[in-house]
Amino acid sequence: MSVKFPHKAPTGFHYEQTPFKRNITAIWIHYDRQFDYNNGKPVRCIWGFYNSKTKQWHAPVNSTTVGDVVDPMRTTAYSSMQLKLNPLMSCFA
Repeated sequence: MSVKFPHKAPTGFHYEQTPFKRNITAIWIHYDRQFDYNNGKPVRCIWGFYNSKTKQWHAPVNSTTVGDVVDPMRTTAYSSMQLKLNPLMSCFA
């Protein structure tokens, strides 16, 4: 199943959608460069999860655990993790 994703991949990155559970899709962000530390294997991080049954986006706790529901308009192209800013920091975000 292909999910209509709310962001365009940044330059040098692309997204991959993989089945996670029956009604949940994992969305991965891939960095298109190779690194020596992993012998040139692809580098990817979990962006978040999409529940097709409830039509909701979820931030990850880690790559194997679905976290809290998030508003896709409050996410970035790099992650669905929500920033926890104090009042002063939120003035500059």
